[in-house]
Amino acid sequence: MDFQLSDDQRALRSGMRDLLGAVFDRDRMRAAVERGGALDRALWRELGAAGFFALRLPEEDGGVGLGLPEAVLLFEEAGRALLPGPLVATHLAAGRVKGAAEGAAVVTAADGDRPVAHLAEADAVLAGGGPLDGEALRAFVAAARPVRSMDPLTPLHLPPPEPVAGGPGRAASAPGRAAGPVVSGPERVTGPAASAPGRAPAYAGRLRYEAALLSAAEQLGSAARTTEMAVQHARERQQFGAPIGSFQAVKHLCADMLARTEPARAAVYAAAVTGDPLEIAAAELLADEAAVRNARDCLQIHGGMGFTWEADVHLHLKRAWLRAATGLTEAEAEEELAAGLGAAPPRSGSSAAYGPGRSQAGGGA
Repeated sequence: MDFQLSDDQRALRSGMRDLLGAVFDRDRMRAAVERGGALDRALWRELGAAGFFALRLPEEDGGVGLGLPEAVLLFEEAGRALLPGPLVATHLAAGRVKGAAEGAAVVTAADGDRPVAHLAEADAVLAGGGPLDGEALRAFVAAARPVRSMDPLTPLHLPPPEPVAGGPGRAASAPGRAAGPVVSGPERVTGPAASAPGRAPAYAGRLRYEAALLSAAEQLGSAARTTEMAVQHARERQQFGAPIGSFQAVKHLCADMLARTEPARAAVYAAAVTGDPLEIAAAELLADEAAVRNARDCLQIHGGMGFTWEADVHLHLKRAWLRAATGLTEAEAEEELAAGLGAAPPRSGSSAAYGPGRSQAGGGA
């Protein structure tokens, strides 16, 4: 089986890289940081017009009619560019929420008790009981509490500690009730039990795995970009009369970054082809590790300059931490893989075995 990208796929990836270079260059990215991660609606509409959100909708429904492998390529480019916003949720909402496919609507996701990204700007929220909009959304936003985000490009709100009036099966929240504690750093924010009404995961069935895979693709793009940044700096930075890239310790760091990125790329691309939940869980683990550790090594290679606000390295690290703590987390992916061990023999054409209930995961190969 040939897993090389086709000419059309390469053109798609190149076109998205060129588009993001034109509409979200470093100056625009830094401007977004200065305004606290507030979304640029014009940029969102540009993405919609380019087919970013409608990529997998059938052509008869106004979409592009491509599959999950092509979506992975676009999200990889978004991760490279540190493109902000609830990209995964809006992509998955195309065809389900009016305006999502065209980029006219911003759709975020309320996943259990975890923080919700870009809630104040959202036109709809994917929740366990179905999309929230209108009065239900306004009640949800009013009851949510803003919390400090580790990523300056991703404002966060903690969802209401109790179900909110106006939503499916929701009761009014108690006034003055404090939300669960917020843990500083990359750890997950804790709060009320996710099994409470209104606390169901945002995605169910195959959508849960597709969301995890698209997030892994963003992590892959970030890992590849920090590798390039580290290598470029190692070539240009002079120390003791020679480029620091000539020093063995720096060479090893750069080699380790590449050695993490390429296996993650292979895993993410393969999972996009098979759509197998276990392969998606493995890809998520590899991509999260590559994104976080590569950003750390890139920062190390940049030295004291890498710790400064003016350098972009810390933005990749903070975004990688945030992604790793949301969606399919490391612990959940490990549980998925452990549950699948010995559950069934490998299916033809896949290196992963199906466990109970795995057959509902879908792919777009």
